[in-house]
Amino acid sequence: MLRLDKFERYPLTFGPTPIEHLPRLTKALGGKVDIYAKRDDCNSGLAMGGNKLRKLEYIVPDAIASNADTLVSIGGVQSNHTRQVAAAAAKIGMKCVVVQESWVPHEDAVYDRVGNILLTRLMGADSRIVPDGFDIGIRKSWEEAIQSVKDAGGKPYGIPAGASVHKYGGLGYVGFAEEVRAQEAAMGITFDYIIVCVVTGSTQAGMIVGFAADDRAERVIGIDASGTPRQTRAQVRQIVDNTAELVELGRKVREEEIIILEDYAYPAYGIPSAATNEAIRLAARSEAMITDPVYEGKSMQGLIDLVRNGFFPQGAKVLYAHLGGAPALNGYSYTYRNG
Repeated sequence: MLRLDKFERYPLTFGPTPIEHLPRLTKALGGKVDIYAKRDDCNSGLAMGGNKLRKLEYIVPDAIASNADTLVSIGGVQSNHTRQVAAAAAKIGMKCVVVQESWVPHEDAVYDRVGNILLTRLMGADSRIVPDGFDIGIRKSWEEAIQSVKDAGGKPYGIPAGASVHKYGGLGYVGFAEEVRAQEAAMGITFDYIIVCVVTGSTQAGMIVGFAADDRAERVIGIDASGTPRQTRAQVRQIVDNTAELVELGRKVREEEIIILEDYAYPAYGIPSAATNEAIRLAARSEAMITDPVYEGKSMQGLIDLVRNGFFPQGAKVLYAHLGGAPALNGYSYTYRNG
């Protein structure tokens, strides 16, 4: 039994997210593998929800206890994470500063004025665009933003990219695994594989620890969307070890239990390939399930490719973790102007 209950949780979500069967996508991919989705994209009323809110539920109590008045975080221009940090700040009555780095080499005319960044600004966050390129690590621009809040007399609380290398960054997705186990018992089924996108690492890392409790960690298949898989894997390893210790897993997660597939991030973080776009359209047209070109489109691409290439045995039940991110589609309006 993992010790998640010893950590304070601030409710930002509706509670357990639904699992739905995807019969038309299942049929479109040959019907040999049964595909389901857990809808963490529908997890909250806060600014269109998403996976970061599940993480922030365990981080917000620490921010409040620190007597901070400003949440400070970082992401790309179309960051889902900074939108959700801005939402959490608005919900708990704190100010918010977010650094939006130029992580994606994408030049759509409205890219910096629609979607996630529009919502972030609408919620009152101080959104600061800087020209620095993509990196999942600790960023100088973020540290400078934290210092700027101090210089202005405020009390900042720093949340790193994706909430990932925060000490509590992995806890939310340990909770996801526990939620899935309860839903499996209620549904009378067991999922053979879980597909999840991975970039900064704490979503998959939390799942790995959570499913390690019933020896299913290696069934969590991470689909890399970072394009920097070596760095991402090292960060996942770090978060796994930290989180396992926090929740008292009682053993070290083995290296072979951390599965990250590198083949789907092409051509770069935030840039969809033709196969990504095909996956986005198939999910939308078969199930009206909207995925984005940065994260979920690439994990959907991975799922589709793995099914088509016989990665999963016939009859397997595969759970796709839908982490949200649809607002980013607005930044790619020219790409999808004809659907």
